[in-house]
Amino acid sequence: MPSKSTPIPEHTSPPARPTSRTSPRLLILLLSLLMGLQPVSTDLYLPALPAMSEGFGVHVSQVQLTLSAMLLAFGCSQLFWGPLSDRFGRRPVLLWGMAAYVVAAIGSSLAPSLGWLVVWRMLQGAALGSAVMTARAVVRDLHTPTEGARVMSTALTGLGLIAGLSAPIGGLLTQFFGWRASLAALAIFGAVVLAMIAWRFEETLTAKRLNALHPGEMLRTWLRIGRHPRFLVFSAVASSGNAGLFTYLVTSSFILIRLHGLSQVSYGFCMASMSLCYVAGTMVCRRLLLRVGLQRTMDIGAGISLTSGLLLAGLFAFDVRTVWAVVLPMNLFLVGHGINQPCSQNGAIAPFPEAAGTAAALNGFCMMMTAFLVGLWLGEHMDGTELPLVQGLLFWSCIIALVSWVLVRRFGTRASSAV
Repeated sequence: MPSKSTPIPEHTSPPARPTSRTSPRLLILLLSLLMGLQPVSTDLYLPALPAMSEGFGVHVSQVQLTLSAMLLAFGCSQLFWGPLSDRFGRRPVLLWGMAAYVVAAIGSSLAPSLGWLVVWRMLQGAALGSAVMTARAVVRDLHTPTEGARVMSTALTGLGLIAGLSAPIGGLLTQFFGWRASLAALAIFGAVVLAMIAWRFEETLTAKRLNALHPGEMLRTWLRIGRHPRFLVFSAVASSGNAGLFTYLVTSSFILIRLHGLSQVSYGFCMASMSLCYVAGTMVCRRLLLRVGLQRTMDIGAGISLTSGLLLAGLFAFDVRTVWAVVLPMNLFLVGHGINQPCSQNGAIAPFPEAAGTAAALNGFCMMMTAFLVGLWLGEHMDGTELPLVQGLLFWSCIIALVSWVLVRRFGTRASSAV
């Protein structure tokens, strides 16, 4: 009979702070690179989607499978990377995961057909899960909830800068070297991150959970985390924001390039402007956390998100059909996203310092499954107009506001004032 699982303490700091020769600045850089792998894996090749569709001679909805399949694998894989990292530590999971990412990226760039590209992208997404999940867990390993929110915000600022460069670089690579070059660039970026992890990253987990991989223990931990009210409300905000962003990522290249006639390079710079707005949002988030606290910060972020959805819908309703009628509301949404995400991602993990890897994994799974379902919906509803984007952004911005203003206020700060 398996031994009875040990309850996971809630709203406490880790048992001991690990000592590390990794400087705080270098650690922030590593966290930014690890979390930045996600937008690099999507944004860098977004300008290539129309060319990819023409190259394989398939409909745009089929090409979107390369994105949806990657995100599905990314979300599901975190459920296993999390317990693995709680059992064996963060460093070995990162090394194996990043090595697999590089191999899958090389395979994607050489794929002879769309089917093989989807397979390689799924493997790439599964490997990507190790990087993003571990980065979130490392923040919880090293910091209290309050400190963690600010550190997460700083790391997400770095993510925003990386994302801002990804789309323009992807546009240039696609325009001058073809769509395969953008996929090959992912292998180079992944190899750089792998080298830095092997060179400078030290283990941050002080107490390994030896029974973390026991099936019964895994199930009990998932259930404990998944039914915790605080985890649910913060994950709902994070997932809704990610769904709104994903709606734009999937539709933007076809709307702006095919419908409005932008070049791939111009499209890349439009995406870069969004990333800069996201960076601005993360900077505002850090200031708000210090001045007005978590709840008020999330109230403000939700208000900005809702305003963006209403603005986009209003412009569409009044038949304003320009590039700026799409880009400006989305830039505003990204400001709110930069405020909401550090608070919600860290808030979902904060109650579980003894199982931070598993909590980060379950949070990431919720975010990616929501995005995957959005991708399926968009595949059925993209009609060559901005309407699917308008409907999606308005819906998710309303959900963000509802959850932040009602449920986070009721459950998100219960039993703790730390975050």
